[in-house]
Amino acid sequence: MSSNRMTPALVSLIAGIACAIASGVAIAESTEEAIRAKLTEAIPRLDITGVKASEVPGLYEVSSTNGGNILATEDGQYLLTGDVLKVTSEGIANLSEEKRLGERAQALAAYDQSKLITFPANGEQKASIDVFTDIDCPYCRKFHDEVSALNDMGIAVNYYGFPRSGPNTPSFSKYISVWCADDQQAAMDAAKQGKSVPNQSCENPVEAQYRLGQQVGVTGTPAIILDNGQMVPGYRPANQIAQALGLR
Repeated sequence: MSSNRMTPALVSLIAGIACAIASGVAIAESTEEAIRAKLTEAIPRLDITGVKASEVPGLYEVSSTNGGNILATEDGQYLLTGDVLKVTSEGIANLSEEKRLGERAQALAAYDQSKLITFPANGEQKASIDVFTDIDCPYCRKFHDEVSALNDMGIAVNYYGFPRSGPNTPSFSKYISVWCADDQQAAMDAAKQGKSVPNQSCENPVEAQYRLGQQVGVTGTPAIILDNGQMVPGYRPANQIAQALGLR
């Protein structure tokens, strides 16, 4: 492996690394330095924000802003990927997913809600869902057909832009046009029906939302996130979503 660049394979690997539950126990400064040095040498672009002992004996959790969380051995020589499972008296617990739920919910709660395209609940709001969506995704369009039913059930739908093709692509431009429209909800309705939306450009949060989606583990659309941070990937009809929210 080259020591001065991150290969595409490694970028893909790191982006998909699952989290491990940290114990919060302080570690020796020499251990942290050894792990940081090894990973910095191997992955120069990795922005490490912390190293701490994990719940798994002998393994350390390495947090970063651009590579997720990684489990490493004390010398940083070996990295582990995949979910961490723990055998408990009640069965198998997925420690990685438990942590992802909290981190995902926290990240979305901290986001400025005024920058979302929201379809509010009709009457009393009983719940809300966050949905990362792509204008051109067929299943996103199918999901959008369920939005009015969700609203009637008291469920607000908050849309985050996640054009899967990435910045500087036609799908990305379409989402920006929807965001910049005078009536965002009407523009979204039209775009989801395959209708043309006037090209517009303005200061917008689409790229920031796209990066946020990557941060919280979105890999496809629609990605439906419940209020507890649970991600429901792919299309689901309104009744199933309401049931997942405890409203049915």
